[in-house]
Amino acid sequence: MNVLIAEDDFISQRLLQTNLEQMGYEVTVANDGEEAWRMYQTMPTRIIVSDWLMPNMDGIELCEHIRGHKKSDYTYFIMLTANIGEEDNYFKAMDAGVDDFLAKPLNRTQLQIRLHVAERILKSTSRIKSLENVLTICAYTKRINFPDEGWQTIEEFMDNHLGIKLSHGIDPDHYEKVIKPELEKLKTTE
Repeated sequence: MNVLIAEDDFISQRLLQTNLEQMGYEVTVANDGEEAWRMYQTMPTRIIVSDWLMPNMDGIELCEHIRGHKKSDYTYFIMLTANIGEEDNYFKAMDAGVDDFLAKPLNRTQLQIRLHVAERILKSTSRIKSLENVLTICAYTKRINFPDEGWQTIEEFMDNHLGIKLSHGIDPDHYEKVIKPELEKLKTTE
């Protein structure tokens, strides 16, 4: 998996790049948010690790641009910061769409943990996206054919894939148009 780094400090950039490559990631490096944004537009990546304070475009602005780019799959955004403890900044970053934070100086274990979470989230969002695609449903039985799992009732499908339990009810429009007239007919035939 490719990780895009946006970091203006050369030493921090090299340290982050080396750690990511040792963990088995392909790494693309940008020297600031503006360069990272240009790179992302030509080749979107699924994970970005960005410094907060950079010239030309800071990490918040970069994240806002990424979140506004609707042509790509979800991108997990990790913000590097030396501003630990400044809660207002965290809320500002979260409002911009930042997923996670990593304190400077870099801690390899913390980086690895956050990347593990990022991969799990991205896997889940990919699965959700596949659920959003067209599903085959039987016109007669209303069962759903899900790849690698076979035919399932709608109730089974919703429970297994979305964790949703269904209860049954009656559509008020259907009741007025179909059921009520049928009940009236039954009363008159008695």
